[in-house]
Amino acid sequence: MDDPIVVNSGANAVRRAAVAIAVFIALTALVFWIAPDNLYLWIKAAHVIAVIAWMAGMLYLPRLFVYHADAERGSVQSETFKVMERRLYRAIINPAMIVTWAAGLWLAWKGFGFSGGWLHAKIGLVFLMSGVHGYLGGAVRRFAEDRNEKPARHWRIVNEVPTLLMIAIVILVVVKPF
Repeated sequence: MDDPIVVNSGANAVRRAAVAIAVFIALTALVFWIAPDNLYLWIKAAHVIAVIAWMAGMLYLPRLFVYHADAERGSVQSETFKVMERRLYRAIINPAMIVTWAAGLWLAWKGFGFSGGWLHAKIGLVFLMSGVHGYLGGAVRRFAEDRNEKPARHWRIVNEVPTLLMIAIVILVVVKPF
């Protein structure tokens, strides 16, 4: 049975993340109202901040899984990992991905009209990153239910996937090779 304090603190973390997104949207609307000429740059800044937060979580979560996979089921250590993984996924990774997508699509539309081979390739890679995000979300659920069957080695390999995708995405954005 879940500890009500742990469940409640997780709900509070999700609530705080929702409030943070609402504040972000309100501030964005305020910036648009006050200085619409600078909105593109503000949205770009928000996009970069969200990408950094998303990637930090996407790089850290599989590392938690490496250690969690070796922890004994039902142990204090395993239960601590469950809380850490759930909070990281719900309160940081999910909101960061949402802001990344929303701001990124707006920037692609406003700045580039969704044109350019590099942009199409980047969006394709971000779709793949979102797929990895979903895979990690399923793993959070399986770990929480003590149903993980993957060894630590699997999670060490999975830990490299977001890194490789990030490298390719950054090269596409900065170099714009095609």
